[in-house]
Amino acid sequence: MPPTPRPLRKLGFLTIGLFDEADPQRGHESTLEIIELGEQLGFDSAWLRHRHLQYGISSPVAVMAAASQRTRRIELGTAVIPLGWENPLRLAEDLATVDILSGGRVNPGVSVGPPMHFDEVKGALYPDTADAEDFSYERVRRLLDLVRGKPASDFSGVQGFEVFSDRVQPHSPGLGRRLWYGGGSLSSARWAGEHGMNFLTSSVVKAEDPSGPYDFAQIQLAQIRAFRAAHPDGEDARVSQGLVVIPTDSASPEQRAKYEQYAARRTPRTASPQGPARLMFAPDIVGTSQEITERLHEHAAFREVDEVAFALPFTFEHEDYVQILTDMATKLGPALGWRPGA
Repeated sequence: MPPTPRPLRKLGFLTIGLFDEADPQRGHESTLEIIELGEQLGFDSAWLRHRHLQYGISSPVAVMAAASQRTRRIELGTAVIPLGWENPLRLAEDLATVDILSGGRVNPGVSVGPPMHFDEVKGALYPDTADAEDFSYERVRRLLDLVRGKPASDFSGVQGFEVFSDRVQPHSPGLGRRLWYGGGSLSSARWAGEHGMNFLTSSVVKAEDPSGPYDFAQIQLAQIRAFRAAHPDGEDARVSQGLVVIPTDSASPEQRAKYEQYAARRTPRTASPQGPARLMFAPDIVGTSQEITERLHEHAAFREVDEVAFALPFTFEHEDYVQILTDMATKLGPALGWRPGA
């Protein structure tokens, strides 16, 4: 098997943090325990998927704050915060605060576009400004400027007994270099590169050419190359890939059967573009670490990256995630050339 052109340098994982509506504390505690386990196993990063008005992580910044006090090394990211739900100024303050508390370990991933089910939620989210809100890349640019220290106010100085700053406080100098854009289109890839962001690419891309061909890996590869071509750092610009990968080395027969059934139910959607947005989904990869390694080495986009944040399936049990993460860190990662962090 030929080696990958880019040896795997950083191994991460992504979780949605599901919980039971009747006992949300247990689900959030499970998420924090999984992040702690990830650090113990040597993972480089743990990423939180964002869900509003669902039974998943609605406030990843708060969860990152909690995780920052229970870990000391692992990087903490979001994949992604949909900025249509956020005020960029307030989010910049929260992200900088957690970055300071974590010792500079926060990697915020964001995306743009109208909030999901906007017509149903806009009365609660933007009762007075729904028609005036800008959900374009401009919203990301505002966040970038604020995190990177550009003025947020025309006033700074002393007023009475209080001292005011004209930029977001606290200011975390390194945070501006750790902002990621989660994109699935060529335009998003280019925009992220032009604005000096890092690029998160996942198991979903847009099949923008209606005539095809519909090859997920080649579409994703084109986006990665477009991003790097537009980025000031060129080939050194950071890209992280987030496929769903489920190693079964130490899984029980019951776990293996469950994992295979999960992937089989999701496979039909990978055959052709889905919906008006023409979304293409990557097949979930289930198997031993050796089998997964062979599949990944055949994946054109994977061969182009040296960072991954493998996505954990949504609906499994805590013990399943322990098994999957343990196999990732002890079997799959080393098979891909990765070495655990100290």
